[in-house]
Amino acid sequence: MIKAAVVGCNHIGNIHCRVLKAHPDVELTAVCDLMEDRAKTAAAAFGATAYTDLSRLLAETDVDVVHVATAGLENGSHHFAPAMLAIQAGKDVLVEKPISNDIEEARTLVREARARGVRLACNMNHRFVEPAYKAKEWIAQGKLGTLLFVNMKLTIRNKRDDTPWFHLRALHPHSIDVMRYFAGDIKRVQAFMTQAPGRTSWSTVSINMLFASGAVGHLTGSYDMSFKHPIESCEVAGDQGRFTLDNVYDKLVYYPHESEEKIVIDSSIMGPMNGFNDTFGNRIGHFISQVKERVAPELIAGSGVDALAAQEVIEAAIRSQQEGGAAIDVVESWLP
Repeated sequence: MIKAAVVGCNHIGNIHCRVLKAHPDVELTAVCDLMEDRAKTAAAAFGATAYTDLSRLLAETDVDVVHVATAGLENGSHHFAPAMLAIQAGKDVLVEKPISNDIEEARTLVREARARGVRLACNMNHRFVEPAYKAKEWIAQGKLGTLLFVNMKLTIRNKRDDTPWFHLRALHPHSIDVMRYFAGDIKRVQAFMTQAPGRTSWSTVSINMLFASGAVGHLTGSYDMSFKHPIESCEVAGDQGRFTLDNVYDKLVYYPHESEEKIVIDSSIMGPMNGFNDTFGNRIGHFISQVKERVAPELIAGSGVDALAAQEVIEAAIRSQQEGGAAIDVVESWLP
């Protein structure tokens, strides 16, 4: 039985608690939040011990994994301190995205986890769905041939304007991780951004990308859209075929270039999803299985390295915008 603790007991933290509590291989031992009422409420709801001090939790409980579900500025500024404490205590860690909104903190977490040999993962849950697995399998089987381009769109409504870069750092770790999952490392970016009426942040973005393989890509992202329409779409194409994946898990379609026939797989065939929150169960379940199987830290899916690589792309896009749309090389400090 894997003993787990959750740090951060607000909305997302409670989702983590529910998933862990329901997992047959997990004992949710403790929860922690700086706000005592949140910690006690979560502890009562999930049968765990409440803490307001992570150092004390780590000293008094024998947990195996720590889930960091804090938030902060750009949804990531509170992740570093608890994640670092857990890593330095030798615990495997799953941190919410972004791994940090501060690139130096993100780099430090990855380096520390590597130095201590612990498993560091990030909740890049958009890739942990059956249609994405199938699409990845098609690529490995050569059904697309040589990859040529990836088009990605992720658009929702979020009226917050916390910082100029809130939209980029808070949302698009997901987009970029999906693009990297299918097409590999991104080497160079060029970004253009705009502000919707009344906005102070760069709330809509257009980013061009060059992959290490030579494929090209494009990301359109916005915090100015509606929840009433599909929020995400991905198109990956090669010289032998292409596929489209809509709304994370709704529909996957393969189009071979030399045939009029196509393969259409919807969510009811691949395994029904009851809503987006099911992706948390998929992702957390995958992490728990890898911890249970003692998978090597460097082989963890959706790892801290993957999360950092996505953040490096975001920081390069920000620099491109600051430099008037210049093409910027992506920093590769996350490489072994």
